[in-house]
Amino acid sequence: MAPLGFMSIGVNILTKSFSLLSSASRERCGWAINGAKALTTYAGGPPKRPLNGYMRFVQQQRPQVLRQHPDVKATDVIKQIATRWRQLSADQKQPFERAALVDMNQYKVALERYKAALTPAQSQAIEEEERQKRDRRKAIRRKRELNSLGKPKRPRVPFNIFMSEHFEGAQGTTLVAKMKSLQDDWRRLSNLKKQVYVQLAEDDKVRYTNEMKRWEQRMVRMGRDDLIRRKPAGRKTANAAKKVAESKNAKPKKVVAKKKKVVKKTLTKATAARKTK
Repeated sequence: MAPLGFMSIGVNILTKSFSLLSSASRERCGWAINGAKALTTYAGGPPKRPLNGYMRFVQQQRPQVLRQHPDVKATDVIKQIATRWRQLSADQKQPFERAALVDMNQYKVALERYKAALTPAQSQAIEEEERQKRDRRKAIRRKRELNSLGKPKRPRVPFNIFMSEHFEGAQGTTLVAKMKSLQDDWRRLSNLKKQVYVQLAEDDKVRYTNEMKRWEQRMVRMGRDDLIRRKPAGRKTANAAKKVAESKNAKPKKVVAKKKKVVKKTLTKATAARKTK
């Protein structure tokens, strides 16, 4: 069975992806149950990862559902297909999963052949790109987790507050044009009028500080200390530590200086005594 989370979260993505594919492109990709498709590289890139068993079932069932329910929404089409998949027995799922396994084995061979043909520089570039993708996915997962835990939204800056209030009436038909218009309006705004938004931003900072304090206290009670902000040592703490270090080093220096004076005075007296003799 396909994971329920995947079905619920990715339903819109699946819908958009399938709606963008033309019949010609689907035939070229060769998404079929019987027989594995030949893996090819695109524009010199790596071979495309094959579909799993569930996605093959989705591709097979989508035209049938659309013929039976031509007026149904695209999201409802995916939901109906997901329900049908859950109702299949293990034997009924086996053809889809077996075809996916065959394609996956061919994919692994093609991928190894592709990697073997790369230069060290190309391999390093691909590894760096994959690392960046993993970091982005990790950041997205963390952001979703924080949102689910109700982390307060960060305070807005004055321009963001101004933009939210005037976005609908901004000139331009595209997002870029509206943003440019709002930036020009903000620059022409007098300092007195800007001060209103500055004060609103200050109030939003107070709101954020109070909400974060309560949220972090709740995270501590939940045992999620890993989500608590770590405050770096302030200037006062650093200066205090510096003064303590200086005071510790200052005493030995004074003692050394005093000893040098005593030695110098003794040598002077001894020199004077020899001259007298």
